[in-house]
Amino acid sequence: MAGEFLGKTVRRRRKDARPSELTAAALQLFIEKGYAATRLDDIAARAGVVKGTLYLYFDSKEALFNAVVREGLVPALSLSEWKERIADYAGSSPDLLREVILDFWRVVGSGQAGGLLKLVLSEAGNSSDFAHIYHDAVIAQGIDLLRAVIARGMARGEFRAVDTEAVAHIVMAPLLMRMIWEHSLGCGVPGVPTKRYLAEYLELMLSGLRSGCSPNR
Repeated sequence: MAGEFLGKTVRRRRKDARPSELTAAALQLFIEKGYAATRLDDIAARAGVVKGTLYLYFDSKEALFNAVVREGLVPALSLSEWKERIADYAGSSPDLLREVILDFWRVVGSGQAGGLLKLVLSEAGNSSDFAHIYHDAVIAQGIDLLRAVIARGMARGEFRAVDTEAVAHIVMAPLLMRMIWEHSLGCGVPGVPTKRYLAEYLELMLSGLRSGCSPNR
């Protein structure tokens, strides 16, 4: 899960390391120093292994970055688990959408995982592959979940009729902007605390989606 993936790396020198420890060390350094400035020697040192150990699992720094995103965040998002949860959910669609959004923020938006978006944006001009990897592995997964919940709400008469594709992107956008703020613009700059931001964002978004005849209005 996300907590294990983002946990502290082992710093004592040894011959072997689990791939998850290497990706955790890489994530920390990519966010701290940027992709270009991070050397494989730095990652090995942070993980407490010799550089050669990295090549047992990853043949390049780019392959390691791909693993940070695909093997770290994608399992944490648990898309298949969420699809089952949506299918079995007995509560209202506004409550379900609130849970999906807050869970997405907990896994992807907060902490080091949220810093990946800043890294992707800073490196996108050098390699469009980074943007595509992050989009396919993170943003597209979140969009799929949002679209499914919005469609559920429309089918149940809890949400008004909308373009589910467009609205899913609109709902996602403030979350991505908040990630950028927390990991770049907001460093040392006073602003609205995240808890208040998310609370107001959820109320505005749900108010706009709710059907006029919905009992949850």
